[in-house]
Amino acid sequence: MKHLDAPLHVQGLSQFTDDVRPPRDMVHGVVFGSPVARGVIRALHVEEATASPGVVAVLTAEHIPGNPLFGPIIQDERLLAQDEVAYVGQPLAIVLAETRADAVRARALITAHIDEQEPQFDPRAAYDRGDIIGKPVAFAMGDVDGVWAQCAHVVEGSCSIGGQEHVPLETNRARAFPKEDGQMLIWSSTQSPYAVQRAAAKILGVPENKVEVDVKRLGGGFGGKEDQATHWAVMAAVAARHTARPIEIVLHREEDIRMTGKRHPYESDFKIGLDDDGLILAFEAKHFQNAGAFADLSMPVLERTLFHSTNAYFIPNVRVHAACCRTNLAPNTAFRGFGGPQGMFVIEAAIAKAADAMGLAPDQIQAKNLLRDGDELYYGQKTERCMMRRTWDEAAEAFDLESFRKRAHDFNAANFGVKKGFAVMPVCFGISFTKSFLNQAGALVHVYTDGSVSVTSGGIEMGQGLSTNLQAIAARTFGIDPARVKVEATNTTRVSNMSPSAASATTDLNGNAVIQAVREIRAGLLRVAGELLGAAPDSLTIAHDRVARDGKSTEIDWNRLVSEAYLRRRKLSAYGYYATPNLSFDHATNKGNAFAYHVYGTCITEVSLDCLRGIYTIDSVKVVHDLGRPINELVDLGQVEGGLMQGLGWMTMEDLVWDEKGRYTSGSLSTYKAPDVYFAPDDLDVRFLPFWENEPGPLGAKAVGEPPLMYGIGVYFALQSAIRAFAPDTALVFKTPMTPERALLALHPDWSPSPSADRS
Repeated sequence: MKHLDAPLHVQGLSQFTDDVRPPRDMVHGVVFGSPVARGVIRALHVEEATASPGVVAVLTAEHIPGNPLFGPIIQDERLLAQDEVAYVGQPLAIVLAETRADAVRARALITAHIDEQEPQFDPRAAYDRGDIIGKPVAFAMGDVDGVWAQCAHVVEGSCSIGGQEHVPLETNRARAFPKEDGQMLIWSSTQSPYAVQRAAAKILGVPENKVEVDVKRLGGGFGGKEDQATHWAVMAAVAARHTARPIEIVLHREEDIRMTGKRHPYESDFKIGLDDDGLILAFEAKHFQNAGAFADLSMPVLERTLFHSTNAYFIPNVRVHAACCRTNLAPNTAFRGFGGPQGMFVIEAAIAKAADAMGLAPDQIQAKNLLRDGDELYYGQKTERCMMRRTWDEAAEAFDLESFRKRAHDFNAANFGVKKGFAVMPVCFGISFTKSFLNQAGALVHVYTDGSVSVTSGGIEMGQGLSTNLQAIAARTFGIDPARVKVEATNTTRVSNMSPSAASATTDLNGNAVIQAVREIRAGLLRVAGELLGAAPDSLTIAHDRVARDGKSTEIDWNRLVSEAYLRRRKLSAYGYYATPNLSFDHATNKGNAFAYHVYGTCITEVSLDCLRGIYTIDSVKVVHDLGRPINELVDLGQVEGGLMQGLGWMTMEDLVWDEKGRYTSGSLSTYKAPDVYFAPDDLDVRFLPFWENEPGPLGAKAVGEPPLMYGIGVYFALQSAIRAFAPDTALVFKTPMTPERALLALHPDWSPSPSADRS
């Protein structure tokens, strides 16, 4: 089965938010952002901009008709800043003009008089000041303090984990169309149409049923459009209300980087205790999350860090503590993995340091402590059908793990200037929103009298293959040719109160909702078939576009069946609803079943490092991944490979840097390096476990969006092992990303460059 949108993509016919020919009276908007990271606004002069040729209006905070505050958890962010600013690029005004060029020229005429204050970027310092969003959170199990004395080996350390820019091909953008009676239609490049609807209604001062949000597809999201697409869509709606004309806002790439949040950087401390055999007895971690200026999604991101702080290992005594620390950066936000990768990196760093102290290979400790079926995790959930050790064993056998060790040893003994390293990265990732109420979805299915089928869900197609999966789910559940099924745009008037397309749960939730709707229609159709054939409905089925009786085809095909159902006034439409069962996490005790299931996998990464220049190549990446029973194996393979590449980039080259004033010096694609085809490993081998039925997943499938990103963490430790092969006395330092510059400094620690700022 091919990706549903592939023919449109390769012909350039796929329509995104701003691809439809604009109406003649459409106005273009650009946003004026704060030039400083922190300060008190004394005056904002927009007079010259307002008088500039082509300008329709310049909107500021005073033009917002309703409640100006919004946010997905804590509503602490203003649509347009009014009294103070908290990060460079924070929106202050919207310039509306007949052309984008007119708007950009006018924006340059705006001046802001701001009493600048000293910005803060260090999350540890913010924590010490008490500048925390929400409350610190801790998960615990066992007696951590009482076990340290029983440990033969105890090591401590710290990690500095960098952020990551989303870099979707399609930057943030929206169109808004004013309708009759105060209604508003918004086309938005968002992963969360309901978040846009809810915020727009509040800020416009109208009920939610007067705001319609429509999304056909996104040109990539990766979490960056889960909440932060809301800003631009609501600005467009406010401008459309003010001007009574359609409005378009499209961010230039540099605007998008400067004005939106990233993956959260973390500063973390760890302590780990083991016995002489390498069994982990206790683990403690403290995470200081750099949340940025406002809450956004920082608290749920932090919570998922806590859920994944022991990754793929069973540890009987655990204590993990974390806090969202407020700084003067753009509010950091969701990113593929949603806090899980940061937690996993820290436990892997702890194991690497313990292995070094004990004279063991890290994979020896990893293998000894892998989760088993029935293990109770520190947040109270027990593993079921745990595939962790199975993926490890199959990877070790299929790819000959010992050959990596021997190859690195032999190569390093024979070569001085280049060293090889390898690392194993196991992954255990929970699937569900950690806020249980978000684990629900709806879907609307119509069967038309010509036999064609329409499917609408609350899920967003953003390149991950959701539409392809939903088409397959509907077709297989009906028993018809997938070509009969059309997947519609996502629209808040057809499916209400939808959860974001995030948390790797989009296909799970919306696919199961589609199944519920299809089963209702199918049951009615089989009753009609029973009437026509004089047979019991439970003896009938539909397969290959034809009714079958006791496994044998009958004379009734799909088209005739649908036509008869219509003529007999039987229901050919249904709304399906699905809520993930058996979720019961108690946030008061931080115990319970937080996830429907876990995804498991094991990755082996091999690198070659030029020890004179610090540059490196990723020689091979070998993966065994737990997929359940896939809906579309090729689509899922693309997700594994894409997630892996994003993780490799995060760990190696994607370095967010800002100066002492809070301005990104990596604020464009000429200064921010993202992975490309030349960076990708030439030898990439992804294998799936023999397929098995995952009961919570639609048609037995497992989620695949986020878990593969964590495989990329292995490249950091592979490079670290190559560095130690060249400079065995070099101290282990856990600071990401491992850019060639950092690799070079680690290889030659006695060489010191001239002092320079390194804010990353």
